[in-house]
Amino acid sequence: MTALSHRGITYLRATPERVWHALTNADESGVYWGHRNVSTWLPGAPWEHQRADGSGIADVIGSVEAADRPHRLVTTWAGPQEQRSGWPSRVTFEIQGWQDLTRLTVTHENLGDEAARADSEQGWSAVLANLKTYLETGHPLPQQPWLMP
Repeated sequence: MTALSHRGITYLRATPERVWHALTNADESGVYWGHRNVSTWLPGAPWEHQRADGSGIADVIGSVEAADRPHRLVTTWAGPQEQRSGWPSRVTFEIQGWQDLTRLTVTHENLGDEAARADSEQGWSAVLANLKTYLETGHPLPQQPWLMP
């Protein structure tokens, strides 16, 4: 079986440093993502995608494979109980500034099947839209876009 991937790209009116901070700051990621990204963000460090409801429950865990602030962040990505051959998947955030814009490319690799790839596409599209809205207006979208049918 061939591992699948999804790549999403968005352009934001924000500096690369601001985009990096929004991705890696636990409190801020909780505002637009519904999960707090918790780590020291040093290569080899663990990270958790904790629910923003204060429960401390991590729905995704992994480790930081690479961190080049504010240009590139690579993490592994797995559910706390998931196990399969070739697991975990990997998420790469590439952040490139140009004049008043930043291009954010998110690549989620090593997805196990077409259903996981489709879930990744829907999830990342919603998160990137909410991140863009949050950084450009100061507020996330009025509803969580990943819940839209």
